[in-house]
Amino acid sequence: MQNFCTLFNSCYLSRGLAMYHSLLRQGTDFHLYIFAFDHDCDALLRRMDLSNATIISLHEFETPELLAVKGGRTPGEYCWTCTSFTIWHCIRHFSLDHCTYLDADLLFYADPKVLTDEMGDKSVLITAHRYSKDYDQTENSGIYCVQFVTFKNTPEGLAVLKWWMDACLAWCYARFEDGKFGDQKYLDDWTERFPGVHVLEHAGGGVAPWNAKEYAVEQINGQVMVHHGDGVKAPLVFYHFHDFRYCINGSFRLTAEQYRLPKDTIRFIYSTYIKALAAAETHILQTDPLAVFHEPPMVMKWITVSLSRRIQFGLKGHYKNYTKKNALT
Repeated sequence: MQNFCTLFNSCYLSRGLAMYHSLLRQGTDFHLYIFAFDHDCDALLRRMDLSNATIISLHEFETPELLAVKGGRTPGEYCWTCTSFTIWHCIRHFSLDHCTYLDADLLFYADPKVLTDEMGDKSVLITAHRYSKDYDQTENSGIYCVQFVTFKNTPEGLAVLKWWMDACLAWCYARFEDGKFGDQKYLDDWTERFPGVHVLEHAGGGVAPWNAKEYAVEQINGQVMVHHGDGVKAPLVFYHFHDFRYCINGSFRLTAEQYRLPKDTIRFIYSTYIKALAAAETHILQTDPLAVFHEPPMVMKWITVSLSRRIQFGLKGHYKNYTKKNALT
């Protein structure tokens, strides 16, 4: 069995539930430990009685050390601070032999076991951003992305995890300072600092807006395949929907305006995500018709500031990274 954990509040509820359902669709033998970061999220998830999930409230999870720093950090910074602690909690409280942290805005297109199998006898798995040259943010955001990171319950694995926990407790903010940024820049030197750390090689793990234009994407017999550079075709295992936003009037911003998304990435990857969100929303509203399940809708200033953009968006239902819900479904 694969053991996963994630954390989110009501503003990411539909995303987190879509991720959970995507793991179910892959036929994955898994259990997902969900850390609910507000009361409404916690209560609703418990009412859903998810077969492959355990819901953990803040009351069950927060330690005195975390509570001591909580007031001095933004909600986002506090989530970053807690990431390593969620992994530790799962391994120790549930006596797991390993645990993989997942960002809540991932969607799985194939069984992720192929990724953790790649570790072999190593104790820690990390994933590189693999930035496109045009979008390289390594200096400020780090070489690696805290999106899919695995720790085994071994002396080597726990030593790295404990070091990361202590570092995040001491400093974890949404700014670049003295070579640090959030919980993420801490990973930069792990392959030199610690033994037993493996960097994911599988091309289908870690596709995201910052590297999507480096991948050719196609669908073969219902499976999304990706081809990176001169490598071989591989099944897409997960995509990271970084900076996806709900917008007004039933529209979405697929990602930040700075990124160029290839048409096939939108066709085969983002269209599936929007359908997955719609299914998750239906599940949520059947449980609680008044539930909040995403952030306040974003006003599309980038579209409305230009007459030509408004016209094209109105006629086609999409323009660059913005789309109406029905334009992709």
